Amino acid sequence: MAVIRVRQHVNPLAQKYQKPVTSIEWEKIYTNINQPLNLDIGCARGRFVLQMAQVEPNWNFLGLEIREPLVVEANRLGSELGLTNLHYVFCNANNSLQLLLSSLPPGILQRVTIQFPDPWFKTRHAKRRVVQPELVADLANYLAVGGVVFLQSDMEFLAVEMCDRFAANSAFHRVGTGEWLAENPLPVGTEREAATQKKGEPVYRALFEKVGSGD
Repeated sequence: MAVIRVRQHVNPLAQKYQKPVTSIEWEKIYTNINQPLNLDIGCARGRFVLQMAQVEPNWNFLGLEIREPLVVEANRLGSELGLTNLHYVFCNANNSLQLLLSSLPPGILQRVTIQFPDPWFKTRHAKRRVVQPELVADLANYLAVGGVVFLQSDMEFLAVEMCDRFAANSAFHRVGTGEWLAENPLPVGTEREAATQKKGEPVYRALFEKVGSGD
């Protein structure tokens, strides 16, 4: 299978990514729309949710990715495998998330995964990072109470920033003692996670639970 080559870094603030996604008829996407939903924000090639959809057939999975060729290829592969609990959407999560989530049945979003997002190292590029207060607020509005957000990165400063953003919203409570999780609590890891661990480098993981209505 040919490898789809795309730019590694895409500026979400660029004009071409400012148009929000159009509404989606979810009943035409998922065989059982009432199954709990795992939303993977910044899914890249989508292999994580592709595997998860096979491991957890009683869940639905939705991957969001800003690089359109990766989405096209991921949806093609999911269709070839006959997975009716999996879908990918090309969009900018920072301006499309609210529209996407508002069109879902209430209470269906029960797990969110944000894994190894682009760190955008320069301070002047910090606004390009995916976990902004507005995104956290959208998740606080639509994630079911008791639902979880799983975060991980190989960049400690970014993992700390993501955790601080969720901790700042009263809808979320960090699970555990505040230390980084030693293990991934999910049955499937990401390609980046495996590569990082193979190099003997640390992965910074945290889990947040939705406990209330938020700010």
